[in-house]
Amino acid sequence: MRIQFLLTYLLLTCFSISAQNTIIPSDNLKVEGKVKAEKNFSLNDLNAFPKTSIPDQTLYNHKGEVKGTVKNLKGVQLKTVLESIVFDYDKPKELNEFYFVFIATDGYKVVFSWNEIYNSEAGNNFYIVTEMEGKNIKDMEQRILFIAANDLKPGRRYIKALRKIEVRRLN
Repeated sequence: MRIQFLLTYLLLTCFSISAQNTIIPSDNLKVEGKVKAEKNFSLNDLNAFPKTSIPDQTLYNHKGEVKGTVKNLKGVQLKTVLESIVFDYDKPKELNEFYFVFIATDGYKVVFSWNEIYNSEAGNNFYIVTEMEGKNIKDMEQRILFIAANDLKPGRRYIKALRKIEVRRLN
């Protein structure tokens, strides 16, 4: 009986540990890949950019179910953060082949094309969140957050603990 209890306890403990997805906060955003020089942005760097108010966002999962709401957002437009990045290409038409992989500390990934960011209205609504619900980026639980504010179902591209943007080119 005692062994059965112990085995049940260990089994349940293993499941509860694996079911919890702890996200390690990000304190630095690195941009690397098909760029002339890698760049790191600290929390202070991101906080120094001009801030824009972002409408409250209801977050949905892939099924359209409400998963939460984030309020009182301020952030910096992604294009503003990327202004200092020089992409590595020979001819401007090559930029059509560029894409960006956003990677969180837990391995979550989201992909954007160069044209989606720089050549569409959607790109005007991509933000690195610097304030949320009265908290500054340094005090936010998962710190570097990314949101696509005009998505039909924000949540799929709401990235917590963003740590890296890899710039890649199709082969």
